[in-house]
Amino acid sequence: QVQLVESGGGLAQAGGSLRLSCAASGRAFTTYALGWFHQAPGKERECIAAITRRGGTTYYLRSVKGRFTISRDNVKNMLYLQMNSLRPEDTGVYYCAAHSDLDTLVDPEVSSNSLYWGQGTQVTVSS
Repeated sequence: QVQLVESGGGLAQAGGSLRLSCAASGRAFTTYALGWFHQAPGKERECIAAITRRGGTTYYLRSVKGRFTISRDNVKNMLYLQMNSLRPEDTGVYYCAAHSDLDTLVDPEVSSNSLYWGQGTQVTVSS
């Protein structure tokens, strides 16, 4: 299994930027596709970005496409999310997650118990 720890959250103004990081330890990092999930206050958690094991393919939810960039460093066992042009609706808790298959990672019908999760990091965007 893999252990995930997020960092980099905080307070930003609308239009600003933040970079989230997720450090992984445990089983071989490149065994997993990785994703970032966003849980807005009072809403369900949803996958906003994901990346395949070697980083060759990425997925973005429409609402973040063009503003957020997911990347991974398979040498450092790190996952990143560069968030630009932040909006107040980007406020919430951000989680990194892992699964061996990208399609499973981004499928909203898949049980959250099927994925490995970090503890989350809070992002607050003020208007």
